[in-house]
Amino acid sequence: MSFDPAQALRLARETLDIEAAAIHGLQRRLNDDFARAVSLVLNASGRVVVMGMGKSGHIGRKIAATLASTGTPAMFVHPAEASHGDLGMVMPIDVVLAISNSGEADELTTLLPLIRRMGAPLIGMTGHPQSTLARNADLVLDSGVEKEACPLNLAPTASTTAQMALGDALAMALLDARGFRAEDFARSHPGGALGRRLLTRVMDIMRSGDAVPKVSPDATFGELMREMTHKGLGASAVVDGDAHALGIFTDGDLRRLVETGRDLRALTAREVMHANPRQIRDDALAAEAAKLMEQHRVTVLLVQGQDGRLVGALNSNDLMRAKVI
Repeated sequence: MSFDPAQALRLARETLDIEAAAIHGLQRRLNDDFARAVSLVLNASGRVVVMGMGKSGHIGRKIAATLASTGTPAMFVHPAEASHGDLGMVMPIDVVLAISNSGEADELTTLLPLIRRMGAPLIGMTGHPQSTLARNADLVLDSGVEKEACPLNLAPTASTTAQMALGDALAMALLDARGFRAEDFARSHPGGALGRRLLTRVMDIMRSGDAVPKVSPDATFGELMREMTHKGLGASAVVDGDAHALGIFTDGDLRRLVETGRDLRALTAREVMHANPRQIRDDALAAEAAKLMEQHRVTVLLVQGQDGRLVGALNSNDLMRAKVI
């Protein structure tokens, strides 16, 4: 067996050209059945049940996962398993999306009369509009391609790419019609980076209660230093009697103050603090806190509640521990 790098590159480029052409072909053939399929799913009170055999089954699993993560409840049922009891997962209130390039997969076509008798609407995704699947479907999504990218024109390649692209198009049309937002996407992806950015609130990660360093305006410089050292935030708030933040003093302020040569023991918190400190609401997104820190080049933010009182504090390390940044 000999390997020809030039031949490999030629075949790779040819494959991409064929699959790109397959997707462009879908675009030209989209018709009112696609819009009716979107409406059918939107008005269904159940789920989208996706079915497919072989490579179409693998694509079906991906389509079901994409639908479910973008606001359309969906599940995959294997046609062979459906014939042995799993068809009980399908209800009349569901919409069945059956995928088969040929439209003649035996395990799938066997189920079509049963699905029709059940009363569940059936959307067929097939490359052959005259196939058994197409004739039994309420709506047909044409996923046909002129040829496979396989040099032998046998292995499902361009046809499965077309199926996946058509499934993505259906999911995106449904997403838009439902008014699905980034926050909704995050709720179905709580373990991912997007979920953390869009779901984590300042109150979820801030230091609160006794963990918040704070002193009165009349506190001595020594008291201020002890509070900062004990709480380990790298700063301390200066608050009035009603717990409103008047100012802040940070480690950076300390270094700059030492360089002045002043007698620190004679100073009070009011004299060394920065007035009107940067603050953020406790119900704000943690990602907003990260943006505020970056914008103003600070590493500590004070947190206020709805009444404007100091309820917490956080620094960049807190954001990193929460994997917000």
